[in-house]
Amino acid sequence: MLRRSIIVVAGALSLVLWGHRFLPELGGFTPVLETLLPWLGVITPILLVSALFTRSWQVVVVALVPATVWGVMFGPALLRSPPGGPSDVSVATLNVGATNASSAQAVQSVSKDRDLVAVQELTPGGPAAKFLNDHFRYNYRIATVGLWSRFPILETRKVDIGLDWARALRAVVKTPKGNLTVYVMHLASARPGETDLRDETLVQAGKIIDRDDSENLLLLGDLNTATTDRKRAGLVPPLEDAQQEAGEGFGFTWPSSFPVTRPDHILYRGLTATSAGVEQAAGSDHRAAVASLRL
Repeated sequence: MLRRSIIVVAGALSLVLWGHRFLPELGGFTPVLETLLPWLGVITPILLVSALFTRSWQVVVVALVPATVWGVMFGPALLRSPPGGPSDVSVATLNVGATNASSAQAVQSVSKDRDLVAVQELTPGGPAAKFLNDHFRYNYRIATVGLWSRFPILETRKVDIGLDWARALRAVVKTPKGNLTVYVMHLASARPGETDLRDETLVQAGKIIDRDDSENLLLLGDLNTATTDRKRAGLVPPLEDAQQEAGEGFGFTWPSSFPVTRPDHILYRGLTATSAGVEQAAGSDHRAAVASLRL
């Protein structure tokens, strides 16, 4: 009975890990499962230990299959080192939390030495905005999203991502190395069985990026989609992911107390990421995503 159970679980786990993109969406459940895909690796040592108790080398080999699949898929993220080198712009993005009484401290900690700071769930006129206004010369805000910059902002406009309220913006920033187009977006939330609106905003975001012919482009924000979520495929590629290219580990940002997934992203084209990571932010249920890039 134990041998059969191990074989069945190992086979199912291997199929889910390797073939998750081919599974039916099941009313939005599968895309949410994909956000937690790296955590399925926790099952593999349990399978291996159980297999050893069977004293069957065939069962042990079967138990090694999902462990190998997981290692191929996620091992590089754990072994990767930042490429380093000179950078031209340092950025951070943070969902500060609409009810965060410590929002000023949150943005203070993540904005130090940053050139660009993107914030979501801003309270208009709240502590976070006031702090950033005092410490950055340039800014552009639309409702609950905003961008603060040490470089001049040349162009600004609101961006429609398919919601009834404004949660995205576009700005052109003049850096010493040339103009940089920056999008800040806060896409709709995704929950089991409730991903349709998030999916629509992801599609809209992809169309916006595709239509933009800017050579150097950044997309910052809470995209409510994990690195392993099938729905993110419309953005990466054509964009690259700073954490995947230059970060150590998975870079999970939510929930802040014990992050299990990464809805917050720094995506780009026309640049090279030299380092990436996450930082704590006081009072927020998200950690900040940060990166340095070279134009």
